[in-house]
Amino acid sequence: MINGVSIAHSLPGRTRFYIEKGMDSHIVECWLRSFTGVRSAVYNEITGSILVYHDMTVSLQELKQFIRLFLKMNIKTNELSSAWKQLTPIIACTTMFAANWHVQKSPVSVLWKAAFHRAAMVTAVATSFEVIKDGILHVVKEKKGNANTLTAASIFASLFIGNPGSALVITIMSTISELLTEYTSQQTKQHIHSVLELDTSYAWKVNAEGVEEKVALEKIQVGDQVVVFTGEKIPVDGVVIEGMGTVDESSITGEYMPRELSGSECVYAGSILQSGHLTITVEKVGEDTALSRIIKLLEEAQEKRAPIQNIADSLAEKMVPVSFGLALLTLLLTRNVNRAMNMLVIDFICGIKLSTATALYASIGRAAKEGAIVKGSHHIEEMSKLKTIILDKTGTITEGAPVVEHVMACNGYEEEDVIRLAAAAEKNSTHPIADAIVKQADKWKIPIPARDHNAQVETVVGKGICTLLDGKQIVVGSRRFMNELKIKIDHFMHQLEKDENVIYVAYDQTLVGIVSIFDKIRSGMHRTVHHLRKQGVDDIIMLTGDKRTVAREMAQRLRLNWYHAEALPEDKANYVKRYGRRGAVMMVGDGINDAPALAHAHVGVTMGAKRTDIASESSDVIITSDNPEMLSELVGLSKKTMTIIKQNFIATFMINGVAILFGALGIFSPIVGAAIHNAATIGVVLNSTRILWIEGEVNESSILYSA
Repeated sequence: MINGVSIAHSLPGRTRFYIEKGMDSHIVECWLRSFTGVRSAVYNEITGSILVYHDMTVSLQELKQFIRLFLKMNIKTNELSSAWKQLTPIIACTTMFAANWHVQKSPVSVLWKAAFHRAAMVTAVATSFEVIKDGILHVVKEKKGNANTLTAASIFASLFIGNPGSALVITIMSTISELLTEYTSQQTKQHIHSVLELDTSYAWKVNAEGVEEKVALEKIQVGDQVVVFTGEKIPVDGVVIEGMGTVDESSITGEYMPRELSGSECVYAGSILQSGHLTITVEKVGEDTALSRIIKLLEEAQEKRAPIQNIADSLAEKMVPVSFGLALLTLLLTRNVNRAMNMLVIDFICGIKLSTATALYASIGRAAKEGAIVKGSHHIEEMSKLKTIILDKTGTITEGAPVVEHVMACNGYEEEDVIRLAAAAEKNSTHPIADAIVKQADKWKIPIPARDHNAQVETVVGKGICTLLDGKQIVVGSRRFMNELKIKIDHFMHQLEKDENVIYVAYDQTLVGIVSIFDKIRSGMHRTVHHLRKQGVDDIIMLTGDKRTVAREMAQRLRLNWYHAEALPEDKANYVKRYGRRGAVMMVGDGINDAPALAHAHVGVTMGAKRTDIASESSDVIITSDNPEMLSELVGLSKKTMTIIKQNFIATFMINGVAILFGALGIFSPIVGAAIHNAATIGVVLNSTRILWIEGEVNESSILYSA
């Protein structure tokens, strides 16, 4: 449970909540008792339940929000405590290294030098205790060494030859490397539970007398009837039994056009009723709703996603037996302990781990300058291997707002007449289609005439709108609306594509023309597709909940490999998993309905200012701008980063390999070997940081990144 609170059961004056397990009972109970009206609270750390005795006047919803506030504060406190715990070894080792170096170079007594020398040794061991412990236990349990085994051996070798400074440097470098990797990969999912509760705590339930009463959402059961009014979020899955309305289902289905609803049609929790009112028979509530199933799919994907094995750790682990073997072989052949110690002091692990982590971190920083948030360094590696990119249509390929695509006039009218009359009726409406028509009138510089004085605008939910101009009726709406008003449109039907999103405009019982509505393709999307193909992406595919005809036209315009239309959230996740069997897949989306697919992809990307919280939390990369060309920028950056990492590997093995050879031959001492080893590490780190200044195709967009 992530920042979650649920009510197990409630009686007058007595309520049991379920929260997170393993928290400090004293702190939890003290916090609850500070709430006005709460008499006592008992928390069970094992089950995560808290029994609260309170006044009967206490609002359970307010108490629930009070507990949630505590959980948020607790998470932030734990994160701060964890950060300081990770930084402690770096601070301690750096301070001790500087102090010991200063004392050893100062004209102080031998006693002081010996004391600081011993203190440096103790600090190196103490701050590396967990690493040393893991390295030893791994050998005992797995019968083989790992990266920590070699780090521990290097530390002890440095101490054995009387060089605690090298041990401190090894600890600092290893800790920084682990800190960077861990910090970039840990992202909280605090919004999941808030989305699960729909941000709606009540519903208007129709009681036995047929009167609407406001009740807590937890009290709604299957079979109840609830009423939803204009502007409210639908709290349940169900079937409309009365009323009509316009519903925005874009967060669930991905369809950008609002849906006109009437009797016997299904509605989903999380949808927003833009206009009208609906009476709904409840079919699913709570965790059974479509939105909750989306959340569950997301959580399953997070659990199934296997962590990517870090390249540096893998190579370092393979070098562990090599380093120990060289040390033993050198000791046997030369009978010289210092030469043997060179084999461990001059190791590959620092160069590989730190240069790799730095390259990936620099890549994240470069991406941040361009306008993307990469949540973990391993996503850079995945993007360099992409074979397939799947794009959601609404809000990703398109801008997510309907626009006028084309206008067709008839019966002697001009295109400007169609827009002028339609805008006269729609200019005060908040419907997305009305907004598109008014914007088109502004674009064509068409003056919008004023309606007749005292003329009413009649809106028929699900059909259209009508008003009066110069004593004659303007009608804007659907084909069904035209047929009901006996306006002839049959002669115009053959010119229309099946399922095309159009509205009809009539004046004085005569059809004036039609307006075709389309979701505009984002600027730069064509160039993005072209660049991605040049970067080696084999397949670019579109997923959408929109109609097949609209999807086909969009795919043809962008010259995509394939498209899948009328896809539900579950379908999108299945498509991603299917393509994922062929190779690395990137999924790009922005809505709640995209969250399961984003989580199942090797790399999930959300893009644009209209992205939802749940999509952002389930994704691996967030592009904060509406610039699609950032997709090709990120893929190109990832490939450049992996090339630099390969250069770092080659340099690390060559320089340290030569140093190990010279050390084994006794050409230089362990101190010189350690200096060469550290210099090589610094060199590859500098090579990694140049990622921040690599010149290339840079889009004019603002990017924010997080490690």
